[in-house]
Amino acid sequence: MPDAPGPSPGPGPRLKLRPTVARRLAPLVVVSLAQLMIALDATIVSIALPSAQRALHVSDANRQLVITAYTLAFGGLLLLGGRIADYLGRKRAFLIGLAGFAAASALGGAATNLGMLLAGRALQGAFAAILAPTALSLLAVTFTEPAERARAFAVYGGIAGSGGAAGLLLGGVLTQYLVWRWCLYVNVPIAVIAAAGGWAALPDLRPSGRPRLDIPGALLATGSLAAVVYACTQAVSRGWGAHTVVGLLVAGAVGLALFVAQESRSASPLLPLRIVADRNRGGAYLAVALAVVGMYGMFLLLTYYFQVVLRFSPVRAGLAFLPMTAAVVASSAAIASPLLPRVPPRAMIAPGLLVAAAGLVWLAQLHPDSAYAAHALPAELLTGLGIGCVFVPVFSLATQGVAPHETGIASAMVNTANQVGGSIGTALLNTIAASATAGYLAAHARGSATAAAAQGLVHGYTVAIAWGAGILAAAALLATIMINAGRPPHPGDNARPPPRTRPPDSQTLHAIPKLEAQMLDPTDTRRQAGGTLPQPKPQVPTNFS
Repeated sequence: MPDAPGPSPGPGPRLKLRPTVARRLAPLVVVSLAQLMIALDATIVSIALPSAQRALHVSDANRQLVITAYTLAFGGLLLLGGRIADYLGRKRAFLIGLAGFAAASALGGAATNLGMLLAGRALQGAFAAILAPTALSLLAVTFTEPAERARAFAVYGGIAGSGGAAGLLLGGVLTQYLVWRWCLYVNVPIAVIAAAGGWAALPDLRPSGRPRLDIPGALLATGSLAAVVYACTQAVSRGWGAHTVVGLLVAGAVGLALFVAQESRSASPLLPLRIVADRNRGGAYLAVALAVVGMYGMFLLLTYYFQVVLRFSPVRAGLAFLPMTAAVVASSAAIASPLLPRVPPRAMIAPGLLVAAAGLVWLAQLHPDSAYAAHALPAELLTGLGIGCVFVPVFSLATQGVAPHETGIASAMVNTANQVGGSIGTALLNTIAASATAGYLAAHARGSATAAAAQGLVHGYTVAIAWGAGILAAAALLATIMINAGRPPHPGDNARPPPRTRPPDSQTLHAIPKLEAQMLDPTDTRRQAGGTLPQPKPQVPTNFS
C-alpha cells in the first residue's frame, strides 16, 4: 500500500538550473557586436574624411565638423542615455539604440551635401549615447558570477581597447576598395544582426517603477559636456588660449558645478552622486579617462606618422595598427580574464598603465628614418598589452556593487569618461605636437626645407607622445592611491565552516561503559516496568567554540 502523501513542503531554496552554453554566450555576442560598432565609429570616418570632403565639396574649415557632430552628441548625451536605459528597460533601450544608429548611418552614407552628412553623424552620436551605456549595463547584470564576469568583460574590454585601431584598418579598406560611404553603411548590417540577436536572446527586464526624469539635471549635463567636448575640438585649430576655447571651458566648468548642486538636491537625480563618490568607481572613471588620453592621442599621431612621414597608403596604415589590436585582444583574454576573479583590480590597472607608458616611451624615440619593425611595432605591442590589462578590470569595477536599477547611469559614467578623455587627449596631444613642430621649424629655418619639415613633424609627434607617457604614469599612481577594492567575491566566501567540537573528557568516557551495562541488564526492574533508566550526568562542556 503506498504511503500517504506527506504535507507539501513549504517554500524553500529552488534549484537553479545552469543554462546552456549557447544561452549564456548569446547575450555576450549581441552586446559585443553593438560595442564593436560604436568602437569602430570612433575612428573609421577619420580615414574616409578626405574622400568625403572631395565628394561633397566641403571646405577645409568645415571638414572637422563631421567629427565634431558625432563627438558632441555622443559625449553630451551619455548621462541622459544611461538614465534612459534605466527608465525604459535595457532590452528596449538597446533595440531602440540599434535601430536609431542604423538609420542614422544610412542617412549619413546617402548624404548629398554637408548638412545631410552632419545630421546623420549627430544622430549617430545621439543613439550611440543610448546604446553604449545600455550594452555595458546588460553585461553587468547578466554576468554576475566571477569567472563568467571575467570572460565577458575580457571580450568587452578587448573590443573597447582595439576597436579604434580596427576602425582605422576597416576605414582604409572600405575607402580604398569601395567608396567612403561604406564607412557609414557598414553599420547597418551589424546593427540588424545585433538587433535580431538581441530580440531573441536578451532578457526583457523592465524596471519595477519609473522614476521621474531629472530634466534640469539632464539639460545641465548635456550642455556642460557638449561645451567641454566642443572646446577640445576647437583647441586643435585655434589653440588653448583662444577666447572661444577658454569661454567654452569656463561655461562647461560652471555648468558642471551647477549640475552637481542640482543632483545633490534632486529627489530623483540623473546621476546619484554616491556613484561617483565611491573611491573605487571614481578611481576607475579617472583611470579610463587618462588611459584614453594617451591611447587616442597615440592613434592620431601614429596615423599622421604612417601616412605623412612614411607615405603609407590608408590600407597599409590600417594594417600597421593590427599588432596593437592583436596585443589588446590577447592581453584581455590571456592575462586580464584569468586574473580578474583572483586579484584586486589595481593589481592589474596600475601595472597595465605602466606597461602602456613604457610603450609610449619607446615610441617617443622615433626618427624620420626609423624602421617600423624596430620602433613602432614594439611600442604598439607594449601599449596594447598594457591597455588590455586596464580596460577589463576598469569596466568591471565601474559597474560593480551598483544597484540593478542604476547600472545604466553607472555604465554611462565610464563611457562619459572614455569619450571626454578621448576628446581631451586628441586635442591636447595634437596641440602639443603642433607647438613643438612650430618651435623646431623656427629654430632650424636655415637648413633644407624638406628635411626640416620631416624632422619637425616627427619632433612634434615624439614630444606629444612623451607627454602621453607621463599622463599614463600619473594615471597608474592615481589608480594605486584611489582604488583599494579587493578581489571580486566568490560564491563560497560567505559559507560558514562546520562548528568545531571538543572531544569528550575522561569522566564522560568512563561513564559510557556503565550506561551500556545498565541498558543490557535484563533484571533491571525499571526497564521491565517501562520506566526510564537513570541518565548519567557527565561533565560535558557546553561551550562549543
